[in-house]
Amino acid sequence: MVFWIAGAVGLAIAYLLGSVPSGYLAGRLLQGIDIREHGSKSTGATNVLRTVGKWPALAVLVGDVLKGVAAIVFARWFYPWCYAISSIAPPTVPDLQTLVPWTVGLAGLAVLLGHGRSIWLNFTGGKSAATGLGVLLALSWPVGLGAAAAFAVTLALFRIVSLSSMLATLTAVAFVCGLEQPLPYRLLVIAGSLYVILRHRANIQRLLAGTEPRLGSGSPGSEAGSQI
Repeated sequence: MVFWIAGAVGLAIAYLLGSVPSGYLAGRLLQGIDIREHGSKSTGATNVLRTVGKWPALAVLVGDVLKGVAAIVFARWFYPWCYAISSIAPPTVPDLQTLVPWTVGLAGLAVLLGHGRSIWLNFTGGKSAATGLGVLLALSWPVGLGAAAAFAVTLALFRIVSLSSMLATLTAVAFVCGLEQPLPYRLLVIAGSLYVILRHRANIQRLLAGTEPRLGSGSPGSEAGSQI
């Protein structure tokens, strides 16, 4: 019982890592504004770029990626540590090699949820794409680099962040299913990709209508911005 409580605490920590509102803090500390009241009202790096500036946006982007990395690194340390303590891990717990991929996968989902639904922002947030990239890089760097390359190429061709983010998530699914990865990691990437795409519902509607703004073409106060 103690082990499963410790496991839940680990997931809560992953969620709290994701919930750190870097975009909100950038707007509040640098310009004294609530970024959720400007642009697309999201806290992602793209809205920070349009609302606050390029250097704060870069800092937010890096911070959001590192949140995903930190959650996976933490899970890979925390759960084996709990397992190693005989007073915590009961005999019925699966072997460590089976357990860790599943716990790491759940931690990845928790950090994505934390970024998109931050407890500090009344459960609002960004689209979780940047944090998802951090998860991918820590989970399997070939998958992460494949997704990052898809994002970069699509952005260079179309200059639409939302389209680039969604194609990157689909690329990640293709890579994780094509490479030899544990089943929990594959399920994490599939579920995380669906979550990121669902967070882009409004962007998809604007893409279909041809009204989604391109990077560099929207004004800082644009209501139709796209966030990562």
